[in-house]
Amino acid sequence: MEGAELKIAVISLLLLLFTSTAKAQTAVFDVVAKYGAKADEKTDLSNPLLNAWKDACASTSASKIVIPKGTYFLSKATLEGPCKGPIELQLQGTVKAPADPSAFKTPDWVVFSRVEQFTLSGGGVFDGQGSSVWGKKCDKSKFCASLPINLRFDYLTNAKIQDITTKDSKQFNVNVLGGKNIVFQRFTVSNPGDSLNTDGIHIGRSDGVSIIDSTIKTGDDCVSLGDGSKNITVQGVTCGPGHGISVGSLGKFKGEEPVSGVFVKNCTLTETSNGVRIKTWPASEVGSASDMHFEDITMNNVGNPILVDQEYCPWNQCNLKIPSKVKLSNISFKNIRGTTSTQEAIKLVCSSGSPCEGVELADIELTYKGPEGPATSPCSNVTPKLTGKLNPPPCSSKPNPAATTSAA
Repeated sequence: MEGAELKIAVISLLLLLFTSTAKAQTAVFDVVAKYGAKADEKTDLSNPLLNAWKDACASTSASKIVIPKGTYFLSKATLEGPCKGPIELQLQGTVKAPADPSAFKTPDWVVFSRVEQFTLSGGGVFDGQGSSVWGKKCDKSKFCASLPINLRFDYLTNAKIQDITTKDSKQFNVNVLGGKNIVFQRFTVSNPGDSLNTDGIHIGRSDGVSIIDSTIKTGDDCVSLGDGSKNITVQGVTCGPGHGISVGSLGKFKGEEPVSGVFVKNCTLTETSNGVRIKTWPASEVGSASDMHFEDITMNNVGNPILVDQEYCPWNQCNLKIPSKVKLSNISFKNIRGTTSTQEAIKLVCSSGSPCEGVELADIELTYKGPEGPATSPCSNVTPKLTGKLNPPPCSSKPNPAATTSAA
């Protein structure tokens, strides 16, 4: 008995030592204590942060950079890998961008690039201070494209972004490019509904990105998926205000990569100008999008709750007479319920040159209380498979040319 007790004691001691050693192996780099950062909203955090990143990135063991509570001014930061070990940035405070857009020579504010095993956490806030630029027109100028994106995640592998807020971005809040295995969890986007071109999370040419249990309020798409988006999961997301959850727009440029494996589930959209939608340009380049599934979604006074739009043409900058060459296939909309702010509740406008294939509608209940009468469902160039109770009856009318997409 004594031997058994001794063995248990030894194992307990070894576990304690292992735990202590594991904790000790994570080197902590505090930007205030070690690098002289000041939370006075005037002193630039850029150099302390870059110096802390350089040291942490060189660590062969796990490292953590800490930005303590307080409000900091950050002119710009590009934090690049590869790093020698796992690295975490723990933002506990708030960092603010320059309010003046002329302070930016390139369209980015905070960039994380070419890092593996990266974590961004801490409950903090990235404040883009973008109110001075909202309301400027984007259609006939390059003004909006030149504005800084709050957070860029370029070519990250095995990354987790959790308990972080991005707010008041001047352009997109988040842009993910070339990523692999990235998780956004308990992530918050907070922009007003009238902030133009401020997509919540835009993903392009990435494989295995998940957005889970997150809240997105913005002036454009809550989530937008560009070309090359593969194996994307959007689950437990609350969206609104905004323009909905979108695949596309696709087909505008040569060489676009296929979109495949999109799963949107258990989401709630409120007062958005669109619901779940797929959008491709007419007169487009050749492309494809397949295996896209939208399921268990609640719509609260949402415009165009279910929309496939292969005549997407914001600002009338395209030729509607030439059909889209983006092939859409294997698409399902299941268990989608709630209220619509537009009479056209289910609108499937597919390409006359390449009709949609493998579209399924199942268990849909969308009601409209406007003066025009009950909700309708126009379709063109598609014959969907129908399952369960469906209201409005799908494809019961033809699209109204005047009822174009309400928001880009």
